[in-house]
Amino acid sequence: MKRRSLLAAAAASAAAGLVTAPARGQGNYPSRVVTIIVPFAAGGTTDIFARFVADRLSQQLGQQFIVENRGGAGGNIGAAAVAKATPDGYTLVMGTVGTHAINSSLYARMPFDPRKDFEPVAFVAGVPNLMVVNPKNVQAKTVQEFIAEAKAGPRKLNMASSGNGTSIHLSGELFKMMTGVEMAHVPYRGSGPAVNDLVAGQVDVMFDNLPSSIEQARAGNLRAIAVTSLKRSAALPDTPTIDESGVPGFQASSWFALFAPKGTPAPIVQKLNEEVRKALENPDTRKRMTDLGAEIQIMTPVELAAYVSAEYEKWAKVVKNAGVRIE
Repeated sequence: MKRRSLLAAAAASAAAGLVTAPARGQGNYPSRVVTIIVPFAAGGTTDIFARFVADRLSQQLGQQFIVENRGGAGGNIGAAAVAKATPDGYTLVMGTVGTHAINSSLYARMPFDPRKDFEPVAFVAGVPNLMVVNPKNVQAKTVQEFIAEAKAGPRKLNMASSGNGTSIHLSGELFKMMTGVEMAHVPYRGSGPAVNDLVAGQVDVMFDNLPSSIEQARAGNLRAIAVTSLKRSAALPDTPTIDESGVPGFQASSWFALFAPKGTPAPIVQKLNEEVRKALENPDTRKRMTDLGAEIQIMTPVELAAYVSAEYEKWAKVVKNAGVRIE
């Protein structure tokens, strides 16, 4: 009887250990390197924000947060890798309005469900897009001048984007739809290479995320025509909106947020949310991101989930109205 009692006690202790071990692991999180996958090429806005956040989290938590660029298919390849990763908090994705709101309506076949296969972690920033042109290829300095030049020109202008169906692409498609301008779409594997070709004059215009093209505009390598939000950006206060430039109602903005695989323990998600909040409240980080045109907004995981759901429904209507589909 005594032996049975000892065996029972040992079994109970082992079971308790199995239950409490994850809790102890979560309490020590992170105990090794954390990877933030950027589902686009290096140099774009998603990459810029991911590296800001990774740098701050590395300092705050004493473990290295590294960025891995895994572009392709409008962000679907990198996002899918995270959706299928072990849900332990060591693989995250810097999701965007494209990967988590637009692509499901755009692509005929999706490798993940943005609302079911991820745990929303933390909103990082929202940014307007910036309509920029190569100043050697395009003479226009205003939206109306651009429309006139595009319609009267001897050739169709080339419009670069960070990939089919991204917010950058759809901003341009919305502009075409609302102005009647015809432009040939040239998709790239991220904003970085697209901006490089725009500066080089290989393409003519781009509706880029503001942070990845603002320095080129400030340096005079690109000409900023207008921003795509309804209000002007504090980073470029002298640049008008497309709405106020004679295309009333035009609005298209991008956003960036961290997501973890579905099933990631709630304590880890909550800890990451709190640390991202702390990182965004850091004066240096806030200034650097604001200078790039980012609008920081703090959200809980629950608030981010509701925001993503609303954006999903909004962009589904835009994609349908634009008639854009990728097989």
